[in-house]
Amino acid sequence: MERAYGFDEVAIVPGRETLDPEDVDAGASIGDIKLDIPVLASAMDGVVNPKFAIAMGKLGGLAVLNLEGIYTRYSDPEEVLEEIISVPPEEVTPLLQKIYKNPIKDELVKKVIEEIKSEGVRVCVSATPMQAERLGKISREAGTDIFCLQATVLTTNYYSKNNPSVNLENFIKKMEIPVILGNCVTYEVALDLMRVGASAVLVGIGPGAACTTRGVLGLGVPQVTATIDCARARDEYFKESGRYVAIVTDGGMTQGADICKAFASGADLVMLGNTFAKAKEAPGKGYHWGMALPHPYLPRGTRIRVGIMGGLEEILYGPAKIDDGTQNIVGAIKLSMSCCGARNIKEFHEKSQLIIAPEIKKEGKIYQRAQKLGMSK
Repeated sequence: MERAYGFDEVAIVPGRETLDPEDVDAGASIGDIKLDIPVLASAMDGVVNPKFAIAMGKLGGLAVLNLEGIYTRYSDPEEVLEEIISVPPEEVTPLLQKIYKNPIKDELVKKVIEEIKSEGVRVCVSATPMQAERLGKISREAGTDIFCLQATVLTTNYYSKNNPSVNLENFIKKMEIPVILGNCVTYEVALDLMRVGASAVLVGIGPGAACTTRGVLGLGVPQVTATIDCARARDEYFKESGRYVAIVTDGGMTQGADICKAFASGADLVMLGNTFAKAKEAPGKGYHWGMALPHPYLPRGTRIRVGIMGGLEEILYGPAKIDDGTQNIVGAIKLSMSCCGARNIKEFHEKSQLIIAPEIKKEGKIYQRAQKLGMSK
């Protein structure tokens, strides 16, 4: 049985060389598409609607819109959002199961993509394998730039007596745009997904703040270990093919420290949900719920209240008004990289060193901890 590590159990060792953070380039690429910042907003209905995707794109990042969410099922999603937000906790799951039974409408899929595209920003959309062929075709024709094919666990080897599986390699060839595949947590599966043509691979099973997959199914690998293993597959695949596939650590990060540790573990980009659910621009108005919560037979998510912390630009670029690492996350990434002498993310992979340090958050912090527990005046 292997020992695996999460963000709270490790620390980044500063380097022998340091840099001015202004000289650090935190840009990233997915296929041939370049982003100013290595940050994606996850395809959750409480986080990303067309307006949020436009705002995120104009700030240099990328928001992923869920093509199986309420924005492609209802012509007036605001009314539906209000209903989700206002019901008591015990009624959330049955309500969402009912809401997500409404069929996906092709014309709404096209409409939301064209709305984002009209503002001159990159469009990234997400669908599950069951809907990939149908929604992939519509989204490609509507002008989508990146397609994300996402499942709780995605492998190249899927078997079913009744439901035919999507041929990932053929699907990617037909799309003719970068395709992100996920999710996975192991070297072998990440390598398989790269070999069928993924431009990026999502890493993370169950770590999200609103996800209950680990509690319901017992599946998952802590994100530091999962990212390191999948990054090793990326490096192996690059040697094998000469093609670089981005690693996207998806979920489990609550503050700047976690995000920086994801990059030090080998991530090229991070995908965040609850961080952006706190933005004024997020459609959930301070609420956040998991993608698998509406599952008709085995819900794996919950609705949580995260509150509204500030504007999207504040969260990404600051200036930070609070000291817990949840604002100015791009500044935190650049400063962490500069302390390791890394001029870009690839150098951060090479120069950063992680140590096992489970006491790193507690050491010398007795007064902070007491204050959080309400024990200090």
